[in-house]
Amino acid sequence: MHPHPEPPPRTGADRLDARLTALGLAGPRRRDAALAVLVAAGTLAVVTPVVLAPGPAAELGLAPGTAALALGVVTVQNLLLALRRTAPAVCLALTVGLELVNVVLLPVGAALRGPATAVAAGTCGSRLPTRRAGVLVGAAAVVETTVVLTGIAVRPSDSALLGAAGLVVAQVLSAVLVYGGPLLLGVYLRTRRRYAELDRVHTAGVVAAYRERADAAVARERARMARELHDVAAHHLSAMVVQAAVVERLVDRDPDEARRTASRLREQGRRTLHDLRLVVGALREPGAGGAEADAPVPGLAELDGLVEQARELGGPVELVRRGDPGEPSPVADVTCYRVVQEALANAREHAAGAPVRVTVTHADGRVAVEVVNGPARGTPPESGSAPGTRGFGLAGMRERAQLVGGTFEAGRTGDDGWRVRLVVPHDPGPETGGGRA
Repeated sequence: MHPHPEPPPRTGADRLDARLTALGLAGPRRRDAALAVLVAAGTLAVVTPVVLAPGPAAELGLAPGTAALALGVVTVQNLLLALRRTAPAVCLALTVGLELVNVVLLPVGAALRGPATAVAAGTCGSRLPTRRAGVLVGAAAVVETTVVLTGIAVRPSDSALLGAAGLVVAQVLSAVLVYGGPLLLGVYLRTRRRYAELDRVHTAGVVAAYRERADAAVARERARMARELHDVAAHHLSAMVVQAAVVERLVDRDPDEARRTASRLREQGRRTLHDLRLVVGALREPGAGGAEADAPVPGLAELDGLVEQARELGGPVELVRRGDPGEPSPVADVTCYRVVQEALANAREHAAGAPVRVTVTHADGRVAVEVVNGPARGTPPESGSAPGTRGFGLAGMRERAQLVGGTFEAGRTGDDGWRVRLVVPHDPGPETGGGRA
């Protein structure tokens, strides 16, 4: 008695993906190219005033041409991020190679580093297998550190204020932060993405299995309705055959009675045809015969036996009848019976031992059936039915209600119980709109 699971809500990543696609940035190549341009422009806007200013350049001993060349190297580094997802290893190698160019160009201690190497290292961690990413990023960190330490040893006079020891420590810390930190973050994001993908696959499988079972339950219910319709039609037609024989005998002896019998015969035929039209749209596939194929069609008159059977299976069940029953059509009669039957079975399975009240009310040419059970008491009993055959009763009940032009409601009550209510006309004629051609 559960509805189909709702699809998961759209996340912030889904909304961002939709906006980028709307802007024409579909696919990793275009999006990485746009990111590279944005990073390069942002780095230029921040670093250019500092590097090319006369004061800092003079303190570091930078010639204007050297500073401009180093700034150009950083810009090319950032633009190489356009390859970060399509060729992460190549992107890392090229950005580190250009970083080494700046190490050679600039004095020892004058570091000019953009975000490209850190982004490339993080991308390797998120896109490549963990071991391979660790080897590549570790090798890049070792190569850069080796080149920097070699420069410190070769050009000790350029060691600025920190001294050689301080520069060595600063370089090691820089390598750990620039390469190690993004690598770990990338590995974490890759692992999280894999778990999310596995969860999506699992959820999709569960939803597909749920819908398949629900569709199978509806098909079984429709097959049962087909068997019941056969019995209803057989009842009507057998009565019509008898009445036709009476008309044949009376047509000469008592023409008035023959006309009255023919009128009843015509009405019987009209109701039979309408009952057939009501449910023929639901019969997509013929159902296989079963144990119920030869059983008589039940109705509201058999509710006492159904309630007594429910009491014997455990749990207090109360049946209340209100109003004049009148003469509901066979389709309405069996629909009400089946809804009560399914509701009692669900109450017994999902709220074992809880009190159940079944109310049948006839008024204004309609019959209202309401089944209310309280919250569960104790442990549900072992079910003798096959696994997976229960839990989809609402689908069949709602299908029945629609076919006879009725209304169906189901939901929890205030005390954590469950309530099922069906209202159908005694004679679901064409004006109800319930049938489907």
